[in-house]
Amino acid sequence: MNLQQLRVLVVGCGNIAGGFDAERPASAPPLTHAGAYWRHGGFRLVACVEPDAARREAFMQRWLVEKGYATIDAAAAAGPYDVVSLCSPTALHAAHIAAILSLHPRSLFCEKPVTRSAAETAAAVEVCAAAGVKMAVNHNRRWAPDIVRLQRELRAGAAGQGGPWGAVRSAIGIYNKGILNNGSHLVDLVQMLLGPLELIAAGAPVFDHWPDDPTVPALLQTRAGVPVTLNAAHAADYAIFELQLLTERGMIAMEDGGAGWRVRRIVGSPHFKGYAVLDGGQRTSGEYHASTLAAVGNLHDALTREMPLASTGETALAAQRLCELIGSRSLSRAERAGRGAETDFATSTAQATLAGAFASTRSPATLPTLTEVQAVAPSADGRGPKDLVRAA
Repeated sequence: MNLQQLRVLVVGCGNIAGGFDAERPASAPPLTHAGAYWRHGGFRLVACVEPDAARREAFMQRWLVEKGYATIDAAAAAGPYDVVSLCSPTALHAAHIAAILSLHPRSLFCEKPVTRSAAETAAAVEVCAAAGVKMAVNHNRRWAPDIVRLQRELRAGAAGQGGPWGAVRSAIGIYNKGILNNGSHLVDLVQMLLGPLELIAAGAPVFDHWPDDPTVPALLQTRAGVPVTLNAAHAADYAIFELQLLTERGMIAMEDGGAGWRVRRIVGSPHFKGYAVLDGGQRTSGEYHASTLAAVGNLHDALTREMPLASTGETALAAQRLCELIGSRSLSRAERAGRGAETDFATSTAQATLAGAFASTRSPATLPTLTEVQAVAPSADGRGPKDLVRAA
């Protein structure tokens, strides 16, 4: 079948743009934008934007990109574009989205977070909608085939239609490396599977990687009252991203970020007559690595067949708003306790950035300005600030 060829501009030529696939075998599932476009066959890499000349040239050679530019404005010369992949650093996204819209693309495939704040993301979603630009956001598990199947099964249980799992009793997520950077993936995943979440309580912030994005434990619930806990690990120990779903008919655990699954079924207790317990479980491989190719396939279908996008600016904004609220509540808790959580940063500039990151979720009465957030002393073990104090 001959697919319609869509013209692509890639903005930012780092790892997620194509670097992670640069040395991988052609038979491996693509992990990057460029790798997925090439594998799909319905896209043409017309141009890329990257201010670093050496990186830009390497990207062009590896992916046979026709034109390369140092700025988005200059890339107008190779337009028009059907798709723009935004793979630049998050701090640049808001400005880059504005520049990209001046090129009048049909769609934008944006890395997460869309911007540094929910307020900026809301503005970006609004202007894209007003311009008729379809926005897809790379919360990639929304495209993983096994997670899509699980979503259907859980919805059947929630609707009282049975399914293999019945009702969900509770959910337990484990993550690290920031409530916005990695936590947003987890929150978005749970909202995909179980529906909108409400924050009940946020724990103390743990600054385990990013100076402006703590990892935060939290208790939430669905609209049906299903409890959901987010548990914090420390990024200095190891990477982890997992989700356990306790259901009426067993337990489902997503492990290794979605690379594997463990299913535990109900059996009779071998020790206590009449008791039902869970068995030791069976582990199977996941389909997480199929998600990027599925994402560009969905994008192609959205532009050529008017199919809906699985991950949009609206779904990403909902996750970011909740993550900002979790972060804001966590910082307020630390302030009320008269101390900050164990952190890995020690400059007032970083503290000010942190305050700004969660600004949109705080009331004007409690919103710290840059001058209100004070420099702090390192803790005894040297891992970060000891106190987080508001100016009087």
